[in-house]
Amino acid sequence: MSEIKVLSSLATKEAYLELVPQFETATGHKIATTWAGTVDIMKRMGAGEVYDLLVASSSAIDELIKLGKVTAGSRTDMAQTGIGIAVRAGAPRPSVKSGDDLKKALLAARTVGYSTGPSGVYLAGLFDRMGIGPEIKAKTKTVASGLTVGSIVVTGEAELGFQQISELCHVEGIDYIGPLPPDVQHVTVFSCGIHAHAQEAAAAKALVQFLTGPIAKPVIEKAGLEPA
Repeated sequence: MSEIKVLSSLATKEAYLELVPQFETATGHKIATTWAGTVDIMKRMGAGEVYDLLVASSSAIDELIKLGKVTAGSRTDMAQTGIGIAVRAGAPRPSVKSGDDLKKALLAARTVGYSTGPSGVYLAGLFDRMGIGPEIKAKTKTVASGLTVGSIVVTGEAELGFQQISELCHVEGIDYIGPLPPDVQHVTVFSCGIHAHAQEAAAAKALVQFLTGPIAKPVIEKAGLEPA
């Protein structure tokens, strides 16, 4: 049996950790997973690290295909999720039902936390479009690639935290207050891609089929994701 080396972003972690043992039991393959944020994933690929399978945002996978790091035609969408909002457990919850409500909540917050991943990139652009980019940037707390915003919401370092819903809704010590309002929401698709120099390409493809198959659907939904 094979050992499949996987480099994965954190957005699908809850579902992945439940599904992988089932795959290992069913196939006899072993999975060795390295967790990283999108920025770190791109750095690792640029440095020439080799894995069998990558799990990242669809835009990152597409970019890696263009760079020749991921096999063309191997992208398989796994799940998707929007951006959520959280506060420290027990803290006042702002009412955020529209983009205007969000703008008011952002301006009222002492500190705002978001990541350097796809959700953070989108939010920075959104705040600029709202005309409050400089004000929010001055009080922004970010986390290093591969860490969750929930960690700085728990400590109170960030009064208002934003990240992919699937990365917030399971964190202890915070209150997940809901998704961004529909008029400003942004959904990111997370996909699998076979590394161009994969040593266990066939086994990695079998893992992808499992992670995107019918068995995975209820697990993905339970983790705060939607099947892609």
